[in-house]
Amino acid sequence: MLLSPKSDIVFKLIFGDQRNADVLSAFLQAVLELPAEEYKKITVVDPHLKADLLDDKLGILDVKIHTKTGKVIDVEIQVAPTAPMRERLIFYLAKMITEQIGEGEDYAVIKRVISVVITDFELIPKSPAYHHVFRLYDRKHESEFSDLLEVNTLELPKLPKRKDKSKLYDWLQFFKTKKEEELEMLASNNPMIGKAVGILKKLSADERTRMLAEKREMLRMDISASIKNATRIGLERGLEQGLIRGRAEGEARGEARRAVE
Repeated sequence: MLLSPKSDIVFKLIFGDQRNADVLSAFLQAVLELPAEEYKKITVVDPHLKADLLDDKLGILDVKIHTKTGKVIDVEIQVAPTAPMRERLIFYLAKMITEQIGEGEDYAVIKRVISVVITDFELIPKSPAYHHVFRLYDRKHESEFSDLLEVNTLELPKLPKRKDKSKLYDWLQFFKTKKEEELEMLASNNPMIGKAVGILKKLSADERTRMLAEKREMLRMDISASIKNATRIGLERGLEQGLIRGRAEGEARGEARRAVE
């Protein structure tokens, strides 16, 4: 059985390896509206975001890339929703901006930063589209302030059953499908997806990688179960406290009424 490319460990081994830069480049070209020139040299770099002060909050990206002209791209995959998801993405973008500027440098050195986040849940519930591009934009006057910051959201549950004309569709099917025969079909239609499928097969056959991926998934499930359990306990305690408070208030009203009578 093949491992899931939605596992962050498997995802990083496929797309975060400089040796697979051609696969990463093909995926990014299906997502982003950047000139082809940008992909002639893409470099996978250290995913740790630089902390400016000792007590600064650190960040670790899934895959961090520099394009030929220095644009910075962060590619993330998230299988379960987390409450501060949008805030975390904005924080990462801000850090990717600030880490570009050294003391005394001019703001003109800042290069465009782009976040690509693949989710296995609905992140933008008000829209049926599976791909959104967000920038600094004035909706009222239909005017863009800057494309210096950009967030691309790719929501797997919204992918339609029928294939559309975009190159992105097949890439998202690569992440979404669980059937090996469907992956083979995708591979036959797209050489770069074919290479990604080949890498996935090698990783799935590697005992250590499989063990790491399975442990990671078990940890994720344990954390999810703990959060759900804590939420349930919190609700139960809140209900219990509410009943106790309501009973006490009722008894107090009854005593006050009897005192008046």
